[in-house]
Amino acid sequence: MHKEILEHNLNMNRRRFLSRLSLGIGSAALGSLMIPNMFGSKEEEALITGLPHFAPKAKRIIYLFQNGAPSQLDLFDYKPKLEEMFGQDLPASIRMGQRLTGMTANQTKFPLAASAFKFNQYGQSRAWISELMPHTASVVDDLCIIKSMYTEAINHDPALTFFQTGAQVGNRPSMGSWLSYGLGSENQNLPAFCVLLSRGKGNGQGVYSKLWSNGFLDSIHQGVQFSSGENPVLYLNNPESINKADRRNMLDKIAAINQQSYEEFGDPEINTKIQQYEMAYRMQTAVPDITDVTKEPESIVKMYGPDCLVPGTFAANCLLARKLSENGVRFVQLYHQGWDAHNNLPTQMPGQCKDTDQASAALITDLKQRGLLDETLVIWGGEFGRTNYCQGKLEKNDYGRDHHPRCFSIWMAGGGVKPGVVYGETDEFGYNIVKDPVHVHDLHATILHLMGLNHEELTYKHLGRRYRLTDIAGNVINGLMA
Repeated sequence: MHKEILEHNLNMNRRRFLSRLSLGIGSAALGSLMIPNMFGSKEEEALITGLPHFAPKAKRIIYLFQNGAPSQLDLFDYKPKLEEMFGQDLPASIRMGQRLTGMTANQTKFPLAASAFKFNQYGQSRAWISELMPHTASVVDDLCIIKSMYTEAINHDPALTFFQTGAQVGNRPSMGSWLSYGLGSENQNLPAFCVLLSRGKGNGQGVYSKLWSNGFLDSIHQGVQFSSGENPVLYLNNPESINKADRRNMLDKIAAINQQSYEEFGDPEINTKIQQYEMAYRMQTAVPDITDVTKEPESIVKMYGPDCLVPGTFAANCLLARKLSENGVRFVQLYHQGWDAHNNLPTQMPGQCKDTDQASAALITDLKQRGLLDETLVIWGGEFGRTNYCQGKLEKNDYGRDHHPRCFSIWMAGGGVKPGVVYGETDEFGYNIVKDPVHVHDLHATILHLMGLNHEELTYKHLGRRYRLTDIAGNVINGLMA
């Protein structure tokens, strides 16, 4: 269990030690570039916190979150029964009075809609994959496909929040923040938690900063958002006419003020602010090199596709995620919008898959070639699934699907999960889970376990209660692990 007060006191003592040596924050940060363990080695941090709880199978995570909820029935969960019963009403015995969204609550009929896309079996696992995902199909034997995910939320905002924080309400730490809090960063020059955003061609849902919030944890654990603009991290570069000497002088003065405030009030957020200034100073050296993809060999560009050279695309973010992860960032979170196919799904889905399929598979192959896949957990999926019936009018080649929390598919690869397996089953209608259900809390517990963390012991006391990512639930799914 974390000793928060001890951690704060130790950090305070470091600052006092540095100040007694007459080192300003700029000098301290510069020194850390030359002496990486100046602020404590990873071994010392583990000794202080007692984490990880046991030997991890994965060292870092890349989460390819598909915002808007991809249709599992058009990608991974092949159901011939829907072809046989195309246009017929979903039996009430299957629907069992499921809660509906406001978009289909007034429908009197629920016509079954088979996928407009062909499926084939691939690899030694013989997993069914849609024709929309040929590149993913090529790496299927590296994937652990979970067909039996389920959640409690039926609308996007609470479902997104639940998947990222373990709670449907706001002001809870995100998964990346929990990992930053528990394990810290492998690289003193980069944050433990980075966030990358991209936008597809389909119907989009908003992405909000609360999804990578630190919640009630110290703000040092908040995700750092990278942008596709000229400055990948906002406000990182020195303003015009400000040189390094000016910057250092400014940081020295700010550090002195913050140190006085910390000694007077003892607020740990003041100490966090000092750490953030240090991190920003060090990132000025590390970030430009990592975000420069022009030095990547032609073979890598070909692997990820030409979009990897276009900042802000999913392909570019996948390549950047590999570089960040390779350089010790603990948790890289991608959000790709555009999967909310309430209508015109056969028109929207191909574009979404074209944007994501090649780069997702390339990331697996790239990590594997570099010997990093075994220690990097890659996750792909959305916040819930899609209904097997059509929302609105069903036509032979045109349909939409509403939200479906009862079952959906995601995949994982590397980082200690079983490769080449399909876990869980849904019924012949693709509506209910019939084998090996995996709740969102179970997935979170399993992810933390793969990172060497006991989800019941990684806690933080807030307002008199100890909180955790999995709240009061969650079971590690051993069947997913190698």
